[in-house]
Amino acid sequence: MVIGVSRLAIEIPSAHSLKEKRKVIKSIIQQVQHRFNVAIAEVDGHTQWQYAELGIACVSTSAQHADEMLRRVLQYIEEHLSDGYLVDYQTEIIHL
Repeated sequence: MVIGVSRLAIEIPSAHSLKEKRKVIKSIIQQVQHRFNVAIAEVDGHTQWQYAELGIACVSTSAQHADEMLRRVLQYIEEHLSDGYLVDYQTEIIHL
C-alpha cells in the first residue's frame, strides 16, 4: 500500500474576513473532492484571513500513481484558484 500526501500553502489576498476566506477554501475543496478521488481538508491557518494550508491524501498500489494523482490535484488547484495563489507545497510518498 502506498499513501501520497501533500501540504499546500495558499495566499488569498482578496479575503478581508474569515468568511471571505472560507468561501474560497470551501469552493476549492468541493471542486477537488468532486473531480478527484482524494481526501482534502484545511489543516492550518484557520484564524488567518489571507492564508490557508490544505492537506491532501490518496491511497494507491503504486508510488508513481500516487505521485501523479497529487500532481494533477496541485495543477488543478493552481489553475482554478482565481482569488488566491499557491505559495508553497510539500509532497511525500509513504510505503506501508
